[in-house]
Amino acid sequence: MLLDGVNHIAVFTDDSDRLHAFYRDVFGATVLRDQEADEGARLSFVDIGGGRALHVFEGKGDTESQPPMSGRSRLEHIGLQAASLQAFDTIRERLIALGSTNGLVIDYGPALSLFFIDPDGQECRVCVPNPNVQPGVFHSPGTPAVGYEQTS
Repeated sequence: MLLDGVNHIAVFTDDSDRLHAFYRDVFGATVLRDQEADEGARLSFVDIGGGRALHVFEGKGDTESQPPMSGRSRLEHIGLQAASLQAFDTIRERLIALGSTNGLVIDYGPALSLFFIDPDGQECRVCVPNPNVQPGVFHSPGTPAVGYEQTS
């Protein structure tokens, strides 16, 4: 198996504080990071245990970029955890061969991430710990990882 479960689940919310309080009060979860994102949006990371997290995107009133799926949730993407760097590279090669990704690996600091589209059109990503991590250093979304070339 090339995967080691789910790394994170990214969701949209209209109220990060309310969502943080819910996960804190019900599950004892903690907010790992809370920051301003592009154009007044807010991004936070909620530890849900086992090294897994909710990535929470807040953009009040922006329902066009945050469509509720099937009327029940606001799922942005699912992040899968590669079992190892070698597994990550194998998964990347397979996804490129299928045309599911352009191969661009993003360096977020603690993790490397590769976006892909599954056969049903769901945006996903596969993540792996960054072997070149520098403690406390976080890179902006879109920072290309060294050693990985985009295919198209």
